[in-house]
Amino acid sequence: MLTALNYEGMNYIYGINAVAEALKARGRTFAWVGVAKERHDLRLKHVVDECRRQGVAVRFVPREELDHMAGNNAHQGVVAVTSAKQYNDLEDVVAAKRGQYSLMVVLDGVEDPHNLGAILRTADAAGADGVVIPERRAAGVTAIVTKTSAGASEHLPIAKVTNIARTLEELKAQNLWVVGLDERGEQLYDSLDYNMDCAIVLGAEGKGLHDLVARKCDFLVSIPMLGKVPSLNVSVAAGVMLYEIVRQRRKKSA
Repeated sequence: MLTALNYEGMNYIYGINAVAEALKARGRTFAWVGVAKERHDLRLKHVVDECRRQGVAVRFVPREELDHMAGNNAHQGVVAVTSAKQYNDLEDVVAAKRGQYSLMVVLDGVEDPHNLGAILRTADAAGADGVVIPERRAAGVTAIVTKTSAGASEHLPIAKVTNIARTLEELKAQNLWVVGLDERGEQLYDSLDYNMDCAIVLGAEGKGLHDLVARKCDFLVSIPMLGKVPSLNVSVAAGVMLYEIVRQRRKKSA
C-alpha cells in the first residue's frame, strides 16, 4: 500500500533524460531504478538496458508509486533512487577549463529550482567550465533541478560556497575577470570583449545582485529592455549572456 512506503531521506532523479545522463556521468551511486509497469517504449528500454549493463537494479512498479517517490507525475515513467549530488571544490571547477578561455557562471542567490535547472542546461550547452552557487538562501541541485536541466547537472561541475563576494575575490586572484549582469550596469552586455578568462555573475529573481557582490565585479553590464517590462527572467538572461560569449569566441577562433 502506497501510504505504508517511506521514502523520506532518500535522493531521487526522475525523468528519462535526467536518469539517462546520470547513468552516463557515473557521478552518483544508484540504489535502484523504478520503472512504470505500464510503459513499454524504446526510450525507456534504453534506460533499462543501461541499468542492466552497469549492474543497477531495476524494479517495475505501478505508476502511482513513482508519483509518490517523485512527488509529482512528471517523471515520464522512471525514478532513480541515488546518492546525493556531489558538489565540487571551487579550485577544481576553476581547473576544469574546457576551452582557450575560462568561463564560469556564478549565481548570487537563485532560489527557483526551475531557473537553476534551466541555467545549468544552458551553461553546459554554452561550454561553461562550471557553476558556483551559495550554500544558503538559494536552490541546490534537487530532483526538480536535475529534471529541468535534462541531466546537465550531472555533467557540469558545481561548487557550493559560503560567501559569493569572497568567492569573486578568489576568482580574481586566479586571473578571472568578473562580469556582473545587472540592470544598473551602464555598459551593454554585448559591448564587452569576452575573449578573456571570465566569470559571469547573475543575481536572484526580482532582486538582482547584492550590493556587495556588484561592487566586487570588474564590469557591470546590462541587457537593453525595449518593451514595457523592466527585466528578463534570470534563466533567459543567462542564455542571452552566455551565447553572446559563445558568438564572440567562435568569431575570433574562425
